[in-house]
Amino acid sequence: MAPATQFEVAQPPNDAISALKFSPDSSNRLLVSSWDKNVYLYEVVAAEEGAETAKANLVKTYEHRAPVLDVCFGAAGQDEAFTAGMDHQVKRIDLGTGEQTVLSKHSAPVRCVVYSKEHSILVSASWDSTLHVHSTASSSSSSPLIVNLPGKPHAMAASPSKLVVAMTARLVHIYDLPSLATALSSSSASNGSSTSTDIQPWQQRESSLKFLTRAVACMPNDAGYATSSIEGRVAVEWFEDTAESQARKYAFKCHRQTAPEEDGGGDIVYPVHALAFHPVYGTFASGGGDGTVALWDAEAKRRMRQYQKFPDSVAALAFSGDGKYLAIGVCPGFETGMEDYTGEGRTKVFIRELSETEAKGKGAK
Repeated sequence: MAPATQFEVAQPPNDAISALKFSPDSSNRLLVSSWDKNVYLYEVVAAEEGAETAKANLVKTYEHRAPVLDVCFGAAGQDEAFTAGMDHQVKRIDLGTGEQTVLSKHSAPVRCVVYSKEHSILVSASWDSTLHVHSTASSSSSSPLIVNLPGKPHAMAASPSKLVVAMTARLVHIYDLPSLATALSSSSASNGSSTSTDIQPWQQRESSLKFLTRAVACMPNDAGYATSSIEGRVAVEWFEDTAESQARKYAFKCHRQTAPEEDGGGDIVYPVHALAFHPVYGTFASGGGDGTVALWDAEAKRRMRQYQKFPDSVAALAFSGDGKYLAIGVCPGFETGMEDYTGEGRTKVFIRELSETEAKGKGAK
């Protein structure tokens, strides 16, 4: 069994990383979006004979007009990606030609984009407190379906059948993706860009965490999701709305360090910026402002391992589709209180090649 290895990506972004995404159908293609107004496409190349680790080559850079806040791959084999921008735009990128098409424009920066391959829809979430639901199945440039939100969205993730949107005021809305897809096709058939105040979430919840939600990730088996907060905590919840299922939800402290005694002791608490579920084993990784990444067994409620400290805050995480690689985006966080923020020269992407059982859950104690 090959041992785990880790390497740093050459030619990383010039400023803070906003998102990392592996292609769902090609575990060696990685997209990175950055505040430097670019999206980067890397290709992971397996270790050659005599080399200790694999490496990642920069394939192409896609320049935008403003910082890019999120990125995701589109349909399998389509060589496409979608981006969310500070310029209020949702864009499709042809990764082969580099051509960019504007799918829709919000009235405020777009925070997240999520593609559902099961339903061929793209959902964007903007600080204008709306979701735009776009059809990607046809080449028609039909208007998106607009869903009004009760708060500003900060994080969003999709499972095969659900879309989880975490907002201000600890609001969490869970939408049924088949219902969104049906509503979109009805709207397209009537040629309207209906502002869909009539679209209700499948469930409305209040976050189990007391502070602002920083990240959300869905379980690959479609059973539930995890959220993290700016106050060093992670919560794990299940979709099924039964008393038994809801009794299983829990939250725990993490990404904290003990303060020196001379500073009064106690905990230094860091935001948990990133969450990612392993696609095969269903365990998950968390990354925080303390510069560490931890692996957790959601079912057994225990930490499996914690990796060595990275040089700066962990901003984003992504597992490859086969679970072989974990990409880690590292850049200075705002935790330092720097007034003149810059990630220039300190932004790095690390890729860890996992051993076969490294992310496998241990089972309940």
